[in-house]
Amino acid sequence: MADTQQVDAKAERTADKLAQRISAFSKAHGGAEGQVAYIGERGARIVLVGEDGGWGDLVAPSYEIAEKAVEKSGITAHEAFDGEFAAKVTTGAYEWKRMAGIQVGG
Repeated sequence: MADTQQVDAKAERTADKLAQRISAFSKAHGGAEGQVAYIGERGARIVLVGEDGGWGDLVAPSYEIAEKAVEKSGITAHEAFDGEFAAKVTTGAYEWKRMAGIQVGG
């Protein structure tokens, strides 16, 4: 039973740290929205989109921890990364060059 409590405490600390990072992103970008996506054994990806179009992501060790972090941060969570939510992302020259490089083997 002690092992379960220890794991829960560690998960809670991890969620708190992620929530702090999400909140900092939100503050730096005039607000934010997010989406949690399961990425297999590695955990879950939290995609963040700021009100200014800036974006970023974080990886949590589990889907449950990611959901808890998003909830603690207070941002709006979306079920999927599509539609109006995806349209809020602003891409710059770096992203376009990087995507073109991937297409041509770079």
